Amino acid sequence: MTDTLDKPVLEDGGAPEGGAAPKRLFIKTYGCQMNVYDSERMADVLRPLGYAPTDTADGADFVILNTCHIREKAAEKVYSELGKLREMKERRAAAGQGGMTIAVAGCVAQAEGEEIMKRQPAVDLVVGPQAYHQLPELLTRTARARGERIGADFAPNEKFDALPATRGTEGVTAFLTVQEGCDKFCTFCVVPYTRGAEWSRPVAAVLDEARALADRGVREVTLLGQNVNAYDGEGPDGKPFTLARLAYALAEIPGLDRIRYTTSHPNDMSDDLIAAHGDLDALMPYLHLPVQAGSDRILRLMNRKHGRQKYFDLIDRIREARPDMAMAGDFIVGFPGETDRDFEDTMDLVRRVNYASAFSFMYSPRPGTPAATMAAQVPDAVAKERLHALQALLTEQQVAFNQSLAGRVLPVLFEKKGRHGAQAIGRSPYLQSVHVDDADQLIGRIVPVEIISGQQNSLSGRLIQTN
Repeated sequence: MTDTLDKPVLEDGGAPEGGAAPKRLFIKTYGCQMNVYDSERMADVLRPLGYAPTDTADGADFVILNTCHIREKAAEKVYSELGKLREMKERRAAAGQGGMTIAVAGCVAQAEGEEIMKRQPAVDLVVGPQAYHQLPELLTRTARARGERIGADFAPNEKFDALPATRGTEGVTAFLTVQEGCDKFCTFCVVPYTRGAEWSRPVAAVLDEARALADRGVREVTLLGQNVNAYDGEGPDGKPFTLARLAYALAEIPGLDRIRYTTSHPNDMSDDLIAAHGDLDALMPYLHLPVQAGSDRILRLMNRKHGRQKYFDLIDRIREARPDMAMAGDFIVGFPGETDRDFEDTMDLVRRVNYASAFSFMYSPRPGTPAATMAAQVPDAVAKERLHALQALLTEQQVAFNQSLAGRVLPVLFEKKGRHGAQAIGRSPYLQSVHVDDADQLIGRIVPVEIISGQQNSLSGRLIQTN
């Protein structure tokens, strides 16, 4: 998972039938890439009702908070935001400017739906991550002041079947959800309770959506899933496809030049998927493969169902298949019972793998998870000290990796204009942002770029060829 995104969904929206002014929709997205995808699709299902996106909650007719339950105090951040929205709603009503509908969507909605409605009466709708396709119906019921205001049942197949075939995605990159849910039940994680059991979309549905994206100019897709490499969607012959077979099929779509996927579990890193990284140029050499800890004892307490040696063996096989593979990971420090020795095992694993980037967090208990009631909770001061040490090492590795690319020529997919003059920003195969001057005419193209220098979070380059 990524850091909090907190960004509005901005897409072209048309006026409703009859020429009336469009209603204004604001969606604030927290958490992972899957929530970004879900927010885009919420905008899609609401577009036929005349909702056009806006970039601010103030003045919006409909506000949706698409929430994440992974990070510490996630629910409290939502309640704080709801307090601000309640004040906006009351001011708008007092000024005779019409109503504001407020909805809470996503994983906090799934976990705390009834509590949200009790604590913040200004909320009109609570919609879980598998029920947002019901938004038009729920919105209509709410407008009529009757009916159920909570939609949180698990039914991912119904959700995807109900979504519009046309997406409002703009740009040359796009997220594409192919799998949802989790059967792993790591002791620290709420995902199995908020997203449900593992479920994969049929191959035909994924390919149809991918082709539609390519037709709109998308050159790169990132396949999303809580355990995306557990994908087993039904294929044309009625038998399940693996993620590797899906990648081969996606690579045949004209115009779709790059494929990524996230997030993976080590136990689902299959032989054919590893081989695909060596066979498919379209499959980018950047793999997010979370391990969470480097201590076998802590991994057992986390119920990860793999040890450090299995992880090392996987890394070796992946790099054998794709020698230029850049690794990314997730780490939790301060897990209940973690000792200095356990933490040093994590530091040792990081040194041996050598990550190009990683996310690291201090453990925080999630109500209802087994780890929340485990003995030997680590004091915050100790966990913070360990986190700082780990992050310093990860930052050192990330900077070193970026700097090592200086002098190399990389294919860069240009995505958008930069801040300065004719500067453009693109993505390297390793997912770094690349800043290049005099390149704004190349947006949407993949062009060879000589890397001049590497910083912590980006690369600088110059064009060596524009034709």
